[in-house]
Amino acid sequence: MEANWTANPQLAVQIVPTCKKSMKVALIKYNAGNVQSVSYALERLGVEAELTDDPDKISTADRVIFPGQGEASSAMAYLKERNLDQVIRDVKQPFLGVCLGLQLLCTHSEENNTPCLGIFPQLVKRFIPSESGQEKVPHVGWNSIENLVGNPLLKDLPDAKHLYYVHSYYATLGEGTLATTHYIQDFTAILHRANYWAIQAHPEKSSTLGEKLLENFLALPST
Repeated sequence: MEANWTANPQLAVQIVPTCKKSMKVALIKYNAGNVQSVSYALERLGVEAELTDDPDKISTADRVIFPGQGEASSAMAYLKERNLDQVIRDVKQPFLGVCLGLQLLCTHSEENNTPCLGIFPQLVKRFIPSESGQEKVPHVGWNSIENLVGNPLLKDLPDAKHLYYVHSYYATLGEGTLATTHYIQDFTAILHRANYWAIQAHPEKSSTLGEKLLENFLALPST
């Protein structure tokens, strides 16, 4: 059952810049929505990110973030037209997919039958609304992450482990799943493989926990 935490004042947080190190962070541009809020969240951590679809800037950045909301097939078409699909597969630095970014890093999406990047073996499927009608699609709101696996991205997380979700599609459970969330069924909340991490929820909208996940990502060692 989806937890509604939007009115809980205990989740309010005063965000203070915590990342003092100057680093180049590339936000991949692919005509997706909700990119600016990620940029603002990074600014609160003391990092100025550049929105770009330039392969050289992406390849030479210290960190790469693949955020956004949108539709899978048109997003993949944009990436392929600019050879960004191969750029993403070739990056060696820490890489973070967010929301649609997580889904595009998987193997295949049911959204318009879209082959994706194949970084993760998971399939992306559409939620089927519950028979009771209580759990609707899309999944919108606060929900908890569970079954956490030890990983640097999940280091020293706050006790209140709730993230903010907006999505109609989800990644199946499997190799690389670091945490799960339950809505209608269990699905992958956070993924990891090699230098790639991905979060289905929106850390930039997720108060204390989201801030800590972004801070941990920025602190990951370069490969």
